[in-house]
Amino acid sequence: MNTQAPLSDEQSADGSFERQEDAFRDWVTRDGSSGYPAVAGRYHLYVSLACPWAHRIVIARQLKGLQAAVGMTVVDPIRDERGWAFREGSGCSPDPVNGFRFLSEAYTATDPGFRGRASVPVLWDRQTHRIVSNSDDDLLRMFGHEFDAVADHPGLDLYPWEHRVEIDTLNTHLYETVNDGVYRAGFATTQAAYEAAVYPLFATLDELETRLAGRRFLFGPAPLERDWRLFVTLVRFDAVYVGLFKCNLRRVADYPHLSGYLRDLYQVPGVADTVNFDHIRRSYYCTHDSVNPTRIVPVGPCQDLTAPHGRERVG
Repeated sequence: MNTQAPLSDEQSADGSFERQEDAFRDWVTRDGSSGYPAVAGRYHLYVSLACPWAHRIVIARQLKGLQAAVGMTVVDPIRDERGWAFREGSGCSPDPVNGFRFLSEAYTATDPGFRGRASVPVLWDRQTHRIVSNSDDDLLRMFGHEFDAVADHPGLDLYPWEHRVEIDTLNTHLYETVNDGVYRAGFATTQAAYEAAVYPLFATLDELETRLAGRRFLFGPAPLERDWRLFVTLVRFDAVYVGLFKCNLRRVADYPHLSGYLRDLYQVPGVADTVNFDHIRRSYYCTHDSVNPTRIVPVGPCQDLTAPHGRERVG
């Protein structure tokens, strides 16, 4: 088994972390015009419950009611130089579709010349035996609209027309400073690169605290796509990013509105089932030797995301 490209390959000369581009970006469409029709049983999702990018797609699959239409296999949370592995364990399993031992096999089956890092999520096409997409951005939109004919909740619109421009604008800002900002801080190898990431991160969290003081969710009374993109970072923040990635100016728990908002989203029916703190902690603390060479996994912090949030009174 070939080793995976290390994260150091995504490090710039000034010590900044620069994430690799997605390798496969084909689309499943409701009318099949892309060559990939949105039919039940054809596609299979490979995910990690530890990875926030994959977590977004797990949530979208859950909320739209696509469990019966799109199968899903969870990889082992411990990733080594060979990449994500399929193993029997708590919350993970072998690959029932292809018998792959490592996710990298799906990548080389699709492109024998692939030499990057095999990332999650991956949408696999059982018919053509290849990856359709490993882009969480694209998969979020596909699951949000293209699969409506086979979804249990086709009426749920996470990307409504009236908010699309604002969602796209906020996506860019929050991705750079928050979603990827925690990684830019955590994987920085110079003080200057770390500070260049960590200060904008907390400036944005401060902005979000103000925004959420007057509205229940980012765009009003119901959570949309951007809320779930933010949720996957917030739910990992105090458990992982504060300590491991040195994002410790403040905790989410120190923000009254932001922490209530986190609990509100966590308590949406079905969402708590997608959160696996054991996978999250073990993956982050046992995988990134450069920032945690001892691989000691902390036992905390104590969090009660089921506590009353009071957000129904906001806005």
